[in-house]
Amino acid sequence: MSKSKNHLYRRAYLIYFGFVFVMGAVLYSTLDLQINGPGVAFETNEGQLPTRVVNRVPRMGQILDRNEVPLITSVTFYDIYMDPTVVDDKVFDAQVSELSQGLHELYPDNSARYYEERIRRAKANGVRYLMIRRKVTNYERKRLRKLPIFELGQMKGGIIDNVETILRKKPNGNLLNRTLGYYKMLDNKPFRVGIEGAYYEYLKGEDGKEVEQRISSGWKKTGKVIKEAIEGADVISTIDKEIQEVAHSELEKQMIFMNAEHGCVILMDVKTGYVRAIANLTKIGEGKYTENYNYAIGYLEVPGSTMKLASLMAGLEDGKFKITDKVNATGRYSVGGSSMSDSNHGMGYGTITIQQAFEKSSNVILQLMHRVYRNQPEEFIAQLKRFGLTEKLGIDLEGEPRPDVATPGSKTWSILSLPWTSVGYEVRQTPLQTLAFYNAVANNGKLVRPLFVEKIKRNGQVIKTFKPVVLNPQVCSTHTLKILQSCLEGVMIRGTGKSLKSSLFTIAGKTGTAVLTAAGGGYGSENGKSYQASFVGYFPAKKPLYSCIVVISKPKKAYYGAAVSGTVFAEIANKVYASALQYHRAVNDPRAPLSQEIPAVKSGAARDLKFIMKELNVRYQQNDEAEWLKADTAAQRLQVSRKVISQKKVPNVLGMTAKDAVYLLESRGLVVRMTGFGRVTNQSILPGSQIVKGQVVQLKLN
Repeated sequence: MSKSKNHLYRRAYLIYFGFVFVMGAVLYSTLDLQINGPGVAFETNEGQLPTRVVNRVPRMGQILDRNEVPLITSVTFYDIYMDPTVVDDKVFDAQVSELSQGLHELYPDNSARYYEERIRRAKANGVRYLMIRRKVTNYERKRLRKLPIFELGQMKGGIIDNVETILRKKPNGNLLNRTLGYYKMLDNKPFRVGIEGAYYEYLKGEDGKEVEQRISSGWKKTGKVIKEAIEGADVISTIDKEIQEVAHSELEKQMIFMNAEHGCVILMDVKTGYVRAIANLTKIGEGKYTENYNYAIGYLEVPGSTMKLASLMAGLEDGKFKITDKVNATGRYSVGGSSMSDSNHGMGYGTITIQQAFEKSSNVILQLMHRVYRNQPEEFIAQLKRFGLTEKLGIDLEGEPRPDVATPGSKTWSILSLPWTSVGYEVRQTPLQTLAFYNAVANNGKLVRPLFVEKIKRNGQVIKTFKPVVLNPQVCSTHTLKILQSCLEGVMIRGTGKSLKSSLFTIAGKTGTAVLTAAGGGYGSENGKSYQASFVGYFPAKKPLYSCIVVISKPKKAYYGAAVSGTVFAEIANKVYASALQYHRAVNDPRAPLSQEIPAVKSGAARDLKFIMKELNVRYQQNDEAEWLKADTAAQRLQVSRKVISQKKVPNVLGMTAKDAVYLLESRGLVVRMTGFGRVTNQSILPGSQIVKGQVVQLKLN
């Protein structure tokens, strides 16, 4: 009897738990259907496929340069599918071959036969979502819509082209890569880089709502929009693409020549702090560089001799010395058992003024600063703080570190700290922080925050502007400022930067050369030392428009600031100045007539010269009519007269343009070879020589 009862209990439990399992499975399936829909396509009681509402992701806004040239933009691609089951059988049979041929012509990687077989097989099997092509452009999408069958639309032609993929594109490639940056989620936390990371909330827009439908292959868009997405706003950066291209190319050219490890350049508008160009290059192979780290903003390194400007500013403000005071520049200077030599092969400069020491970048300044501040080092550090050299600039872009400055009472402070800091060691700052300080000197003492964005626009309307931010209205007295401006100009006239000249404008700046610490500490052997070369300044010196810094790390062919970085600064300055309208008076401006000046006019065709002088409103006196004219300014006025050119003698083409010179010489049977560009400075056959047809005449242009 007991065995019979046990058997009944087992059967009861089995039925009970089996029933619970079945009910659990039914409940799970019901919930799954409600949340995710069915796993295969089927029709509900209402004759419709299951649907759900999902977010409709908007197009992100663009990042543009100051002239609204795209730097980052969003490009839309479309996935193209086909539902051949909706196509009328007669239409399908009549036009499927033409459709397949059209697909082959658009995408020749597959044959027309391949497309036709796939489409026919899909129709026979009732496939309602046949993939035709992924990520096609809108232009291709429009061409696809014109193909046979597809031209009938989605309901009769089966084309499904509303699946969008929006990708971010940088049309200028590697240019500004790190500064433009990106935004992504990393470990469920936002990771922000550059302008896109800093202004992502403006760029991302606002999600909309749309309906998706469940079919056999998964959830697909229906094209039904419940709420339109709001596209992201456009960020108008401070970058000038034309200046950026100059800065990038000049830095890259010098980096390749010097075989350097990494480097950066920043160019900033003096008055506003708007960054017009910023380039960062890292060596990735022999002669190959890319932007993969923002050294200008995020990398702390010793500034070297560019720090001497802050040291002089502190000493002058505290009344510790006068710029005309004399120092004995012996060439080697010892403090606390350690010494530092001048770059003048340790020979020194003798007894010179403090200004001369600065212009020549003599390290006698460390001895001077130790002498005047050794009993009040906190006064020196307090001045650096006042100048804005001990704190972050507070830029909007992520990654700016706080300057590393040793302070009295800290664990790192020693007898060497003050003198070594005064010449750019035992202190580390970013190139942007160094530039901001020099920019304050150019800006008559006003320290402004570097800015990377000018305004934000949505649908063409400005919704936010970024005005200049003044961090300190006066970093030092006007008297000190004038002295230091004179010192910076003196560097370019008499000092370490005298080789970096421009015939059109003056530059004010400072060279810097720093020995970098080795991996194991110290500076390595004499032959194994690594250097960092820098140049920072502004131009034009009298009415500054731009400030600029160039820093190049571990160059192999040279290491002095002027030779390595200064040349890049000069090239950028010359090219930027040439395109800066602020410094080129309009020739037709009635408020400043050109009659007060006598322009240089070279010989040339009369028709061309007269046209140009008329267009430029240049007054001249013409003595006689001729096909070719020459100019004379000896009488303090512009006179043009006949240029006598013999048909049988070699003409004088000196001073002419290449076009005019070649025309004259070749019209007389001579063969012209040229080198250089500009105007003719030398011709191999003397003017007035007898012409021998077919003879080669070499022209040099400059």
